[in-house]
Amino acid sequence: MADAIQAGLWGLVAGSALLIGAALGYGIRVPQKVVASVMAFGAGVLISAVSFELVGEAYDQAGLGPTAVGTLIGALAYTGGNIWLARHGARHRKRSGHTADESQPSEAEQGGSGTALALGALLDGVPESAVIGVSLLDGGAVSLVTVAAVFISNVPEGLSSSAGMKKASRTRGYVFGVWSAIAAASTVSAVLGYTVIGSFSPAVIAAVTAVAAGAILAMLADTMIPEAFEDAHLAIGLITVSGFLVSFALSHA
Repeated sequence: MADAIQAGLWGLVAGSALLIGAALGYGIRVPQKVVASVMAFGAGVLISAVSFELVGEAYDQAGLGPTAVGTLIGALAYTGGNIWLARHGARHRKRSGHTADESQPSEAEQGGSGTALALGALLDGVPESAVIGVSLLDGGAVSLVTVAAVFISNVPEGLSSSAGMKKASRTRGYVFGVWSAIAAASTVSAVLGYTVIGSFSPAVIAAVTAVAAGAILAMLADTMIPEAFEDAHLAIGLITVSGFLVSFALSHA
């Protein structure tokens, strides 16, 4: 029980970064280049964490087969859910709305888009939080690198998405209600990652870890990276690599 509570607390810590980002994105006008820079850094951090903390660990536990299958399943599941949500108004949920053709729709423009945005945020956040709980299964201590990676990437996610929500005329209550709910869901996901997945065999745990990795990679390619590189400055690639190296250094410290 103590470990399950620990998993939940770490999930809450990582999820709380969404609220920090939301407060910044909704409360102040952040220049687009700053948003792009923070997004790029967060993307680099997550790419490294997925490579070394998730896919690498899954491969060490179960080999190439379960790792490859799990990663593909995660990517397929995320893509399928994302296609459905895109058709209901959540295609640009991570976008800050700085261009008219890539802005989030208001409820008046597309009915049900508010619910779709909330579900999209849930789809993006659950895999990241679940692996925090799973990381506790390896030696009884949470992977601080995974927590740090999710926390760092959640700030720009909340920032950019909340700025877009504000431009789409979403109310303050809606914006912070969504991110508070996702932070709570992150807590539950981390607990379930530890308690439910922990009863499985190492091969299944490895496959589930790979599923999360595939979902996160698909999310990066579909939401975070496009926003980071849209109308970005020339140093954006360097910032992405810097985020990758910071995460890599933490995982090998």
